[in-house]
Amino acid sequence: MLNKTNTAKVNMVDINEVVKVVEKNWGNINKEIIETSGFQQQLTIIDNLENVIYQTPSNPFNNTYDAIKNRDTIVDVKQNDMVVGKIIIRNNDQDIVQQMKKDLLISFSLIVGLLIIVTILYHIYLYKTLLKPFGQLQQFAANVARGNLDIPLNMDKNNYFGAFTESFDLLREELYAARQREYESNRSKKELVATISHDIKTPIASIKAVSELMLMQIKDEKMMKHVNTINSKAEQINLLVTDMFHATLEELQQLKLTVTEEPSEILADMFENVNYDHQIVYEPFPACIILIDPVRLQQVIDNIISNSYKYAGTKISITSHIIQDYLELHIQDFGPGISEEELPLLFNKYYRGKNVEGKNGSGLGLYISKYFMENMYGQISCYNRADGFIAILRIKLAS
Repeated sequence: MLNKTNTAKVNMVDINEVVKVVEKNWGNINKEIIETSGFQQQLTIIDNLENVIYQTPSNPFNNTYDAIKNRDTIVDVKQNDMVVGKIIIRNNDQDIVQQMKKDLLISFSLIVGLLIIVTILYHIYLYKTLLKPFGQLQQFAANVARGNLDIPLNMDKNNYFGAFTESFDLLREELYAARQREYESNRSKKELVATISHDIKTPIASIKAVSELMLMQIKDEKMMKHVNTINSKAEQINLLVTDMFHATLEELQQLKLTVTEEPSEILADMFENVNYDHQIVYEPFPACIILIDPVRLQQVIDNIISNSYKYAGTKISITSHIIQDYLELHIQDFGPGISEEELPLLFNKYYRGKNVEGKNGSGLGLYISKYFMENMYGQISCYNRADGFIAILRIKLAS
């Protein structure tokens, strides 16, 4: 008898073949005999008492009831028209369902994983092509708004903002160039004002010195009145120029120099330019080539001599000699000098000593003189002596 509950799912020809083999070899069933039938499915052979005569590996058999419950195919085995046993062919629907569930779960997991990967890749794509460039544009705009024009806009020009990127960076470059031009223009103007202001002070000082000398020598009252007018107007101009120079130097920080090679004989002319009353005594300068800006060195000499005239009022002695790579000029007056505690402060901006009470000045002369000397590769220093005050100029020799 064949249980047809699940016969549609098995090959009847194969079942009949295995039944014939089992009936023919009943009582001597083994693996080799079953394999000769060519049957590939799992099966169990039992007798009428449900004793297992043979079963394929991994095919547990409990009882006929469980086989029916599992919808297994059951075929009677007959000998002489009598049923002597049964062949139970396992229905593996549940295994197939479980496998299908596993396969479905794996497929679903793969699809979900693929969707997650695609989503991540899409977000990365959006970030690189839209969000990141937009963030860079925002940062770029913020830098431009703050005036940080040195930071370029580094961006791939193939993105969605590529058409704007190059234009924005060109805008930054133009703004930077415009700001540089404005800065240079303002700086040039300030340099011009500072240079002219300081240069004007030298002839004004000469006018004042000559007028003061004339006041000491002339006796005519009318002439003295005219010279007094010249002196007072020179002082007025000096104060105005000092204020202008003071305000410009606050912003400028430095003045330009042009250092050239000059013969040391030029120094005699520089000292003669300020030797108003033949108060300066000097020996011939050593013959050498010095590195100077003649205009700026004249300003340094003018400032030192002017200070000696103003605060010492004595003769001025100048000696010179070459030490290593420098020509040293020792400029000495025979006045009271300054206190030792003030010496380190002489070259500070706007510093004026205790001996300047009642005398005009901005306190910038020695500060600028030090700046000029250092930028001509030289040095300036000042000392008190027992018999007066001395300023030392170290001028670099041409190599």
